[in-house]
Amino acid sequence: MLTQITIRNFAIVDALEVELDNGMTVISGETGAGKSIMLDALGLCLGNRADSDSLYKGADRAELTACFDIRELGSALLWLQEHELECDPRECLMRRVITREGRSRSYINGRPVPLTLMREFGQFLVDIHGQHEHQRLLKKDHHRVLLDAFGGQGERSDQVRRHFHKWRRLHSEFRALTEVSEERNARVQLLSYQVEELDQLDLQPGELEALEQEQQRLENADGLLSSGHQLLQLSSEGDDTHCLSMLHHCLQLLGQLDAQDERLRQADEMLNSALIQVEEASREVRHFIDGIEINPERQQEVEERLSAIYDVARKHRLLPEELPAFHQSLQQELAGLTQSDEALVEMEAEVVRARDEYLGSAAELSLARQQAAETLGTRVDEQLHALGMPAAHFTACLTPLDEERYNANGLEEVEFLISTNEGQPARALAKVASGGELSRISLAIQVITAQSSSTPTLVFDEVDVGIGGGIAEVVGRMLHALGKRVQILCVTHQPQVAAQGDQHLFVSKNGKTTGKHTRVSRLSDKQRVEEVARMLGGVDITRTTLTHAQEMLSA
Repeated sequence: MLTQITIRNFAIVDALEVELDNGMTVISGETGAGKSIMLDALGLCLGNRADSDSLYKGADRAELTACFDIRELGSALLWLQEHELECDPRECLMRRVITREGRSRSYINGRPVPLTLMREFGQFLVDIHGQHEHQRLLKKDHHRVLLDAFGGQGERSDQVRRHFHKWRRLHSEFRALTEVSEERNARVQLLSYQVEELDQLDLQPGELEALEQEQQRLENADGLLSSGHQLLQLSSEGDDTHCLSMLHHCLQLLGQLDAQDERLRQADEMLNSALIQVEEASREVRHFIDGIEINPERQQEVEERLSAIYDVARKHRLLPEELPAFHQSLQQELAGLTQSDEALVEMEAEVVRARDEYLGSAAELSLARQQAAETLGTRVDEQLHALGMPAAHFTACLTPLDEERYNANGLEEVEFLISTNEGQPARALAKVASGGELSRISLAIQVITAQSSSTPTLVFDEVDVGIGGGIAEVVGRMLHALGKRVQILCVTHQPQVAAQGDQHLFVSKNGKTTGKHTRVSRLSDKQRVEEVARMLGGVDITRTTLTHAQEMLSA
């Protein structure tokens, strides 16, 4: 529960410290005294957005602190442990600092945290019912939220929302892939044709170079043979004037000279070496000539093969030697697209599974909502009868949606309907209820949903606007009874409600015209009588008014 609120330099509060107890705490005061400032400060400690204009005049920063007793809140303690923010196991401090420049810092147990975490943790601690709650009641989306809160279906509705978003995301991805499937299929067909063509060509590494060399030999076979035979004639196979014959003759002449001369011995060695080289060259030429044949058929085959290679290269605007690498890249792309088809089939199965998960969890939520709607209708009727609407009949209507309208909130639309007169059909709240009736309906729903809330502190900010007399006393009794189970903070202008509080805080504005500031004081029993009398009477408080106030408090 909330045990203390400390405010520094916020709105018209320079310094304020308020301690709070269990049960129902009533907060009253003159209009404009700042009764809602405490609740605004509490809201900021729970993660509401800050405004630098709300700082106290002349102050550089505002500091707001809320202290909570969390010994009985297992979920809150677990959350703190998970986020490594636990401190004193008996209490938790929520602190907010707002500067004049508009910067804001948030702290839990003295450790800085993002505002999102502060807001998330605050949901375990306080639930605030504002004075404009009856206006929100006119919105159907709010009906669903209230019904789920009453039925304790918050976690299940979050699960449905997650399943829905997963299903829609997968369905969107699948549809995007499906929309481009025709283009992909056309690409697959093209790639299949191109890969098949290159498979049939089957160009091997180095084959192009070998074919071009063979083509040159076949084209020039006649000339090569003629030149080769001439070379052999000159080197070794002609008449007596060929190279080998002349070298032998040179060696014979050399032998007739003085063989002891060193210069002649070197000449003899060189002539013998030349003889050996010419013989070797002749053999190589002979081997070359032996490998040359005039083969028009083979020449045609080579030219056709080269023509096929050049044609495919021109088709793809490539150099012939780039075809093998291009062939491999096409094969890889085709394999990837084939795998994409398999992935498409798998994604379709994932979409079906996600849809089934959503429908399953949404169906469970629908059943729980139907049960909660019946109970809520009965309970609200009881409260409305007590609030002076004996013929009222409240219904939480669940209307199934068509499949194309399924959404993250489930399979049905929730709408609160009311019949205020006997025999009158139930209709939408905005079409049936008057302003006063709408306030009572809103209050009845808030009290009922609060009874099923796991939040330890409930705040009611002038929710009794538009009612009075005996009905206001009933409202006070409802809140007082609710205060037996959870902590209630109630800002009110109704003396009948104020008289039901376990403790009473009075908000006043002290100071001169310039520099006014708010003060909060806990009223004694005598002061409570005077305050309730002030709320009952006019400018002058009479003995009769004081007696009436005393009777209300005694009752």
